[in-house]
Amino acid sequence: MKKSVLTRYRVMAYVTGVLLVLLTLGVIAKYVLDVNGAADFTRVVGIAHGWLYVLYLVVAFDLGSKAKWPVGKQLWVLLAGTIPTAAFFVERGVSRELEARIADAEPAVAKA
Repeated sequence: MKKSVLTRYRVMAYVTGVLLVLLTLGVIAKYVLDVNGAADFTRVVGIAHGWLYVLYLVVAFDLGSKAKWPVGKQLWVLLAGTIPTAAFFVERGVSRELEARIADAEPAVAKA
């Protein structure tokens, strides 16, 4: 597996996570605090999160299939983009696991 697959996943996990946190704050501002303008903010961020979550699903599925994960783990990674802040924690765990696996798979370069 190439490191670029992991990098794409990491970027999408952060983008999806940030947008989901913003969406959650917007929903709280709209329904709990009754802030003016929160409805427009929530609509825009919700649309952006929805489309980028679909892209996150594609990237995460690609990563999971190349990493040969079991179905349960792959589902957890896919669902992490729907739980506020979960994407950050799942991304960190996935990155640690796969960076170690990538480092072990790379051949050692002889120094002259």
